[in-house]
Amino acid sequence: APRVAPGGGRGAAPPRVWAVLPGGGGPPAGEDVLVARARGGAVAAYPVLLGRPQVAARRLAAALCGSASADAHEAAQDAFVKAWYALAGFRSGAPFRPWLLRIVANEARNRRRASGRRAGYELRFATDRVAPQAAPSAEAAALVTESRRELVAALADLPAAQREVVVCRHLVGLSEAETAQVLGLAPGTVKSRTARGLRRLHALPAA
Repeated sequence: APRVAPGGGRGAAPPRVWAVLPGGGGPPAGEDVLVARARGGAVAAYPVLLGRPQVAARRLAAALCGSASADAHEAAQDAFVKAWYALAGFRSGAPFRPWLLRIVANEARNRRRASGRRAGYELRFATDRVAPQAAPSAEAAALVTESRRELVAALADLPAAQREVVVCRHLVGLSEAETAQVLGLAPGTVKSRTARGLRRLHALPAA
């Protein structure tokens, strides 16, 4: 298999094949094994490693970028490239997903700040969950769409600090500890901001 050592300078091109891989693809290898292979320069191991957390990465980028889907996609892709170059500094035995998602979060925030736009959230990132066995009726689909629009509007009204933890905990599906690592916060801060954000959401008047 081709080998391109990560962290070896910008002259070493990162693998680009992850862009076409579906989430969760690849052979059943342990995360530690995949990390070791990728750090050793095995190009084929990196997209498999990314295949596991990339759904969460897409959701997080879309939520924190606060922009069009193309910008969120680019934020995630740029984060994947940065993570490849940073693999040499990854601590062996540490969980890979929160480490990667912190890079995604930083990239998305940077893009949002650079654009100077107010976050305009779309719940497209939350629609890639497992589909129900039976297709919903037109009426049910309309209700789901309306519920998403209401949630989008409610999230936009939250202060940014509360919105980020609510998104991580309840839309991306991260644990409290993962959210703390991804956002660079203390676990107690995550807990208090989540509670305040949820209380604020519940207190918002219905549209």
